[in-house]
Amino acid sequence: MGYEPGDKVAEFSLPNANSSVGGAELSLGEVVTEVGAIVVFECNHCPYVVGSIERIERLAQRTRDLGMGFVGINSNDAVNYPDDSFANMEKRAAKGMSYPYLHDESQSVATEWGAERTPEFYLLDADGVVVYRGRMDNSPSDPTKVSAHDLQDALDAFSLGEKPPVDRTRSIGCSVKWK
Repeated sequence: MGYEPGDKVAEFSLPNANSSVGGAELSLGEVVTEVGAIVVFECNHCPYVVGSIERIERLAQRTRDLGMGFVGINSNDAVNYPDDSFANMEKRAAKGMSYPYLHDESQSVATEWGAERTPEFYLLDADGVVVYRGRMDNSPSDPTKVSAHDLQDALDAFSLGEKPPVDRTRSIGCSVKWK
């Protein structure tokens, strides 16, 4: 089932394909700030992620502007999905990714967190407690059709010290590619 709103997440440390941001390996404790963080399970090949890359970058910047951490995690099976190999993660990061991009090769983090899709977002408070889990919005592959900004609404409420209007949605995207 994984982590749901109200659950405290466990620490992890994973290799970083974007070592210019955060070094060669990064732990969750290094990502979460005194304000909190957003963790997104994503990948390189999913059309839902590809259709959201610019919005994810803007979200990462807004998160940093609020003093929060932001990190992407790729947990897909790179044997059957070679676009998601560490080398291809490094290539994507080199194209201008502004945040750490961690490789969960063993899939242990995705399993523990209960990640189901790419992209799937977790908004954490400063103590590593899940405040929101789910989708960014209701149209990840086409930004012109967005009518619900679930993560943005949760982030806005959180930044004001309020409870999000909705703390759990179902992610829209490709399934995590399990081994």
